[in-house]
Amino acid sequence: MAEQNGLRDRLEAIRDEIRQSVRGMDSSKAAYDLRKSFLDSKKGKIGQLMKEMKNIPAEQRAEYGKSVNELKNWAQERFDELDRSLKEKEMQLRYESEKIDVTMPAVKMRPGNLHPVTLVREELIDIFAGMGFEIFEGSEVENDYYNFTALNTPQDHPARDMQDTFYLSKEFLLRTQTSSGQIHVMENSKPPIKILSPGKVFRSDDDATHSPMFSQMEGLVVDEGITLGDLKGMLDLFVQKIFGEQTTTRLRPSYFPFTEPSVEVDVSCFSCGGAGCSLCKGTGWIEVLGAGVVNRKVLENCGIDPDRYSGFAFGIGLERIAMLRYGIPNIKLLFESDIKVLKQFY
Repeated sequence: MAEQNGLRDRLEAIRDEIRQSVRGMDSSKAAYDLRKSFLDSKKGKIGQLMKEMKNIPAEQRAEYGKSVNELKNWAQERFDELDRSLKEKEMQLRYESEKIDVTMPAVKMRPGNLHPVTLVREELIDIFAGMGFEIFEGSEVENDYYNFTALNTPQDHPARDMQDTFYLSKEFLLRTQTSSGQIHVMENSKPPIKILSPGKVFRSDDDATHSPMFSQMEGLVVDEGITLGDLKGMLDLFVQKIFGEQTTTRLRPSYFPFTEPSVEVDVSCFSCGGAGCSLCKGTGWIEVLGAGVVNRKVLENCGIDPDRYSGFAFGIGLERIAMLRYGIPNIKLLFESDIKVLKQFY
C-alpha cells in the first residue's frame, strides 16, 4: 500500500509540474521542448517511469503500467491542446504583422534610368548607324603595335611614356584610344570601310575634365575619293542631330600621328547661338572632337593602297559630349554613382 501511495504522489507531482509549466507558455517551440522533457522515451520524466517497470514486483506491474499510461495520455492531451492554442495565436500575430491596408496609398517607386554616358553612347550609335556605319568593339588590352606603331606614332612620342599610358608589360597595355580597333578592321577587311568603334580607354590623367578611364568613340571611313570635305559634311550632319539644326562646325588645324591633315572640330555654341556665354567662354565655339584624313602610312601599314584609297577618321569623348549635353561641370560626377546626380537623367 505504501508503494502505491508513493507512486500516486510521484504521478501527481508530475501533473502539478506540467500544469505549472504550461502557464505563461508563449511559443510553440518552447511547448515542444517542454513536451519532450516529459514524454521523450529516453530522457523524459514519464519515459523514465516506464523504464522502472522492470523493478516493480510482478503482481503490481499491471496497476503500475496502467497508472503511468493514464498520466502519459493525460500529458499528451494537455500538450496537444497547448500546441494548438499557441499555433493559433502565432498565426494570428503573423496575420496582423503581414496585414495590408488596401486603402493606403501605394509606395511611389521611381523608375530606373540609364547613365548619361550610356544615353549619349546609344544616341551617337543610332545617329552613325543611320549614316551606314557598322559597330566594331575591340579589346581593352592591346599591344604596342596596334595602339601606337601601326597608327604612325613615333617611338619618342610623349603618349608612349609611362606617365601617360598604363603598361601591363613591355608589349601589352591598356589601350589609350579605340583607334587601335581601326587597324584590326583595315587589316582584315577591304575598302569600302565604314565603322564606328566605341569603348573604354585608359590614360594617366586626372582632373576636373579628365579621367584615367573614359569612353571614346572612333569613326573610320575608307574608300576611293574620300576627302576632308566628306568629313566636314558628315560632322555637320552629326552635330545638327545631337545639338540642334542651327549648329555648325569649324575645323582648326592640329596634329595627330595617324591623320594628315589633322583638325580640331568646334561646334557653334548651342547655348548662346554663338553670341558668347560662360559655356563657350565668350568665344561662341566649343571644341568637341579631333579628326583628320587618314595618314598614308597608316593605310600602308594595313596593306591598303594609299594611291587608290583614302579615308577620314574622328574620335569623340563620350563623357565630354555628356557634360556639354547635360551641363555637368565636373567629369568625376559621372563616375561617383551619386543617385542625386543620376536621377536627373531620363
